[in-house]
Amino acid sequence: MKERISRFIREQIGAKQAALNAPKDSSFGHFATPIAFSLAKTEGKAPNEIALELSKKLENPELFSEVSATSGFVNFKLSDRFLDDCANEALKLGDRFGAAENKNEKILLEFVSANPTGPLHIGHARGAFYGDSLAQLARHLGYSVTSEYYINDAGNQVDLLGKSVYYKARIEALGEKIDFPDECYQGEYISNLAKNALERFGISAFAPDSDLSELCVWAKDQMLEWIKKTLSNADIVFDRFVSEKSLYDRWNAILERLRKNDAIYIDDDNKTWLASSKKGDGKDRVIARENGAPTYLAGDIIYHDDKFARGYDRAINIWGADHHGYIPRVKAAIEYLGYDSNKLEILLSQMVSLLKNGEPYKMGKRSGNFVAMEEVGEEVGYDALRFIFLTKRSDTHLEFDVNLLKKEDSNNPIYYVNYAHARICSLFEKLGKEPSDFSGVILSDLPSDAKELLFAALQLSEIISESFKTRQPHLLTDYLYKLAVKTHKFYADNRVIGSNNQDSFAKILLLTALSIRIGLRLLGITAKTRM
Repeated sequence: MKERISRFIREQIGAKQAALNAPKDSSFGHFATPIAFSLAKTEGKAPNEIALELSKKLENPELFSEVSATSGFVNFKLSDRFLDDCANEALKLGDRFGAAENKNEKILLEFVSANPTGPLHIGHARGAFYGDSLAQLARHLGYSVTSEYYINDAGNQVDLLGKSVYYKARIEALGEKIDFPDECYQGEYISNLAKNALERFGISAFAPDSDLSELCVWAKDQMLEWIKKTLSNADIVFDRFVSEKSLYDRWNAILERLRKNDAIYIDDDNKTWLASSKKGDGKDRVIARENGAPTYLAGDIIYHDDKFARGYDRAINIWGADHHGYIPRVKAAIEYLGYDSNKLEILLSQMVSLLKNGEPYKMGKRSGNFVAMEEVGEEVGYDALRFIFLTKRSDTHLEFDVNLLKKEDSNNPIYYVNYAHARICSLFEKLGKEPSDFSGVILSDLPSDAKELLFAALQLSEIISESFKTRQPHLLTDYLYKLAVKTHKFYADNRVIGSNNQDSFAKILLLTALSIRIGLRLLGITAKTRM
């Protein structure tokens, strides 16, 4: 809809661009363009004069019921005929409304990638829902997307997990009087792993000075399965899992490439440094210790070399906000390896603060010292959790009270949106008609509130495009909530069944339901048909 209007303006005045925005005062129209301000610089006229000239030149009864000029802006009120044409097109497209053709662009989207040493917490949940919604939006817009989870299964954290299970088994299951090391992982899940490990390996595996290598791998695999199950319960399924450990056989070859590109040097203590400061980083970084063992950064370098070698047009990473400092050093390594670091896009996800009755949400015994994703998901439902986590920019702090998500009113946004969709479904049940019965209905002489709802429902296409372009799914949640508000108000102010406008109203509500259904689906939520 918006693109069709913009294209018409460009064609009529010979401009390469014609920005369209919503006027601050909706009484001026559906759209306004500030193009007169840019033309004033080249034509030597006042914007008001140019806007008035353009308003006359751009009159088109098929598209607009009115074109006016105000304070240098050209305002457009869309005609019923144009809105009806857009509605017919959207209803014909069905679930493809707002979609785009194949863009021939491959995107690798990596998110969550939590260490497999404990259950997912609510911080991971935010990144999970953010990444999944971006993937859904991108696919709807014609991009080829591969979702990927990077398993940090190399390094001390996996050894520490095995050590935690080992000591917990000796203390709790075998009753030994020894201290549980302070650095080990806490939580009921460690106790459960310890019990299962005893059944799996037997008591002999927990003797003093036992080799823990097999136990460490087993514990990591158990945690990874738990993580996958939690994600699956939230309807998040990854296309690919990549093991950090499996990539390390490439380390020596990558070191050699970095050496040839003057990217590294060795200091007097035999540490290997990446000269990342030459590529915009605040300082150089150690990538191999004195004994030659690679650092955490080395793993990221290997992984990103693997990403770029696979030939994606763009790689998108969603990281926790605490990883902000890693961006310049990783991009420096990418440049040294001969790739274009601009093809790597890193999005940050801030932490979440949960309240319950206004008080901090209590941490469960299962997870230890954090709030587990599955615990909150089981309490309020994953749909509610998804929606609320996507109501704000991912790089801003989010705080909410879980009790709000249990309410059945406008305070619970997902309930309110679902209720709008369910009301429309109920209406069509009462009408006893199919959506196809309204294909021939012509929308004309609409009351203002009906026209407003129709225009709002048609904006879905622009919202989808802008949500992905700006990487801000919260634009979609905000749109859906506002659309629900308009829907409920329309119901309150109008009688549909048996009215003179019954078929017109039904067609508009049919489109509204379609927009809600598609919007929720792109957030990973199935719209409810009954409440």
